[in-house]
Amino acid sequence: MRSPYELKSEIEARLKGYLSRDRDGIRRELLSLFVRVKSLTIPQIYMKLQEQFSISYHSVASMVGIIASRIGILHVRRNADGTNTVYELKDQYVDVVANILGTT
Repeated sequence: MRSPYELKSEIEARLKGYLSRDRDGIRRELLSLFVRVKSLTIPQIYMKLQEQFSISYHSVASMVGIIASRIGILHVRRNADGTNTVYELKDQYVDVVANILGTT
């Protein structure tokens, strides 16, 4: 079992790698949305990102899925009625994401 420090270090490394492949700033903006708002659905994210970038709904859903599953900083809350899933930035990673966005 990893210690909390090791886990945060691993998350930082994953985030830095994820952002290193961000050519047009979409990933950075997506993460900053989660830092500012904390709890979002795919349609909400898509509407915000579409204001600044030419991006498809599917691309937004893919990016959020990667952040939730591979990086592991999002909590996924599904509604019982099957409507939009709510994604929330986990409290313990808000400062980590904010620091990385500020330094990279």
